[in-house]
Amino acid sequence: MPSDLWRFAQELYRQPGVEAACLQLQGQGADVCLLLCAAWLERRQIACDEARADALDKLARPWQAQVVLPLRQLRQQWREAARDDKTLARLREQIKVMELDAEREQLQRLAICARNWSGGDQGSAGYWLESLAPASADRATLHRLRSAAVQLSA
Repeated sequence: MPSDLWRFAQELYRQPGVEAACLQLQGQGADVCLLLCAAWLERRQIACDEARADALDKLARPWQAQVVLPLRQLRQQWREAARDDKTLARLREQIKVMELDAEREQLQRLAICARNWSGGDQGSAGYWLESLAPASADRATLHRLRSAAVQLSA
């Protein structure tokens, strides 16, 4: 399993059903980068507590709201018009790259926040996804994400 969060997120996202689960959770108000970080922390058996979850949430929330979401909204807003306009389609692809770069930066910031947290505490490590997901998040979908993370090679 990759030790750095970005590589872990890429590998996890490629697993069957994970992209669909992430998009479903995103539609329910979840920050997918935060959930990928949660799965990474669980996989590394990092103890979850309220202070740590709050630190990650406070770090992620402004970046998601001010950087990632505006890029995503603009990209989605242009979807229909870009079908008939090659220039707009090209610009839309550039925004997609910027959105991915912004998500990568968010994951790097989350990893830096968690870099000194020690692992090996199986008892409280399994609650990151529930701690960082919105209350509206479907628990079965969170479980699918957790299961896919567990199945990644060590």
